[in-house]
Amino acid sequence: MTVRPDNRLADAPMVSVGCRECGARVEVRKSSWEQTSVQWNADATAACVQRKSAQALAGHGSGVFLVCSALRDSIDEAVRRGQVRVLDEGH
Repeated sequence: MTVRPDNRLADAPMVSVGCRECGARVEVRKSSWEQTSVQWNADATAACVQRKSAQALAGHGSGVFLVCSALRDSIDEAVRRGQVRVLDEGH
């Protein structure tokens, strides 16, 4: 089976954003104001205080983690500063 490349990233690559609270760096892409794609790596996962707390509460380390509010605020700030572009902003 062949894996098809994601051509969306060619036109709008992901941007590295750091959390102002814990310093975790993730890759971010905003397709719209409502939709944000975030790619976590091992270092960011280990650094995020809210993510570690959620995993501890789950008791087995595999609980669902929906959002880190500090990282969300950092992404919003990066958008306001023009570091992260919202792709459908004009539509």
